Amino acid sequence: MPAWEKNIRKVIPYTPGEQPSRPNMIKLNTNENPYPPSPAVTKALQELTPDSLRRYPDPGAEALVQALADYYKVSSQQVFAGVGSDDVLAMSFLAFFNSKKPILFPDITYSFYDVWADLFRIPYECPPLDEEFQIRTGDYLRECGGIVLPNPNAPTGLEKSLEELEKIIAANPEVIVIIDEAYIDFGGDSALLLLPKYENLLVVQTFSKSRSLAGMRIGYAIGNEKLIKYLNDAKYSFNSYTMSAAALAAGTAAVGDDTYFKETLQKIINTRERTKKELHRLGFSFPDSKSNFIFATHPKCPAGKLFEALKQADIYVRYFHKPRIDNYLRISIGTDAQMDELIRFLEHYLGESL
Repeated sequence: MPAWEKNIRKVIPYTPGEQPSRPNMIKLNTNENPYPPSPAVTKALQELTPDSLRRYPDPGAEALVQALADYYKVSSQQVFAGVGSDDVLAMSFLAFFNSKKPILFPDITYSFYDVWADLFRIPYECPPLDEEFQIRTGDYLRECGGIVLPNPNAPTGLEKSLEELEKIIAANPEVIVIIDEAYIDFGGDSALLLLPKYENLLVVQTFSKSRSLAGMRIGYAIGNEKLIKYLNDAKYSFNSYTMSAAALAAGTAAVGDDTYFKETLQKIINTRERTKKELHRLGFSFPDSKSNFIFATHPKCPAGKLFEALKQADIYVRYFHKPRIDNYLRISIGTDAQMDELIRFLEHYLGESL
């Protein structure tokens, strides 16, 4: 090893889902929204002026922050915006998890959590989900350096009730509890309802899934004013101009079109529930997802084999070659037509292979 390499910080990076670009493919592997963003977003982007691109964007993201504050009926001082929820979460790890005690997050969950912990030299422990992939409340009622809980969880899609989440938050008043709600709009109850009671709670959400803006990278956190100030202090010590002018315009416009937002959500929820019935009919089992994906397994067809067969047919789903979940596929919810094509393929494939 060269001498200069000895002082490099080495981590095992996060592995994102494939981003194939093939004609007529069905892409159900990265939990993207199958529908376009609100027409108001297109209009806002078309109205961007040359000056808005020539100049630095607003470092405080004030228009977007105010739109989110108005939408959720909180103070603008309670809102932090960043480049996708990944940026917001990474900044939160950096700002809030600085004790020598381990932070806690589940063993089966979003696989960026341990990457950030390793990057920032944060000790961590991963309490295992139970046999039904549920987060066990009792595992988080103990001394720690902080807690991160996705709700609904990924890749399982399972929601934890607000009552159980509150037990965890109330039992840990000396540390920050982050609830990562990337999928909350697809049927769950948001922990935002608990914010008035707990100053140690931070709720993180994203525009990537429910608002069809994964390509714009917009995320945000809502908490008490002191927590948001600490986040902003970390941001301005790291990178002042985090969000582009285009992202700010798109995000602000998306928040303003609540009718389109709710109509699109309902279409995805309806398709998800219909797809559950079809998958059950074909012999699949899965947790009761409250997200925009289904985490499915078949008793007679290995997930790895099915993953490759789907890929050969230009249908992309997500396969995790990891303990406990290596016989499951995470299937994002697409349009009705896309899910119908998936079901037709599975009917044919299972009929031939079983």
